[in-house]
Amino acid sequence: MAAEQVAPEALRVVLADAHPVIRSGLRAVLQAIPDVDVAAEAESYGDTVRAVLMYRPDVVVLDLDLGRRTVTEILRSAPHTRILIFTMSDADESIVSALQAGALGYVLKDAPHDSILRAIRGVAAGEAVLGPTVARRLSGLVGCAVRDSGQLSGLTGRERDVLALITENLPNSAIAQRLGLAPKTISNHLSAIFAKLGVSSRAEAAARARHEGLG
Repeated sequence: MAAEQVAPEALRVVLADAHPVIRSGLRAVLQAIPDVDVAAEAESYGDTVRAVLMYRPDVVVLDLDLGRRTVTEILRSAPHTRILIFTMSDADESIVSALQAGALGYVLKDAPHDSILRAIRGVAAGEAVLGPTVARRLSGLVGCAVRDSGQLSGLTGRERDVLALITENLPNSAIAQRLGLAPKTISNHLSAIFAKLGVSSRAEAAARARHEGLG
């Protein structure tokens, strides 16, 4: 991207995917956005880690095929970098594994361009972001037991605390301060809450909580 096209406070992104066609297509989409800077592309685990260390991106858009250890190493080397999984896999084990490793978002490669951009911005802001298909898949993991006994019964006590504060429209930083936790911990709780409730946004989670009498 030419320097004059990059806004002073541009969101810095690294694209990590083994397939050049996928990277070039996503780069073309993002290059049209003035405040998004595609700092680098990577095609392997090693390339991705080096790019993260060199450019310190706000977000890494990562194909899950590069492996869970890539997520783990990125967060170890650059804990403030957010990770958005961008993949074709909606398998239950892939979704759960990525979120457990610390990825903050998970969207499928067939998502509309505007949805991908919203996901990147959301993850950069510390929000847990799940594509609709992914949210539905995770909802299925909760199982009939949770649906029969109430949507919130599968949440831990801390997750319920976080969810209650979401209904007050508090940002992650305020929730973290209220509960005495790190913002990243709040983000991880949000990922788990979204997965268990089968929702893809804070608004949906808040609505579900209010429906169940929380908040």
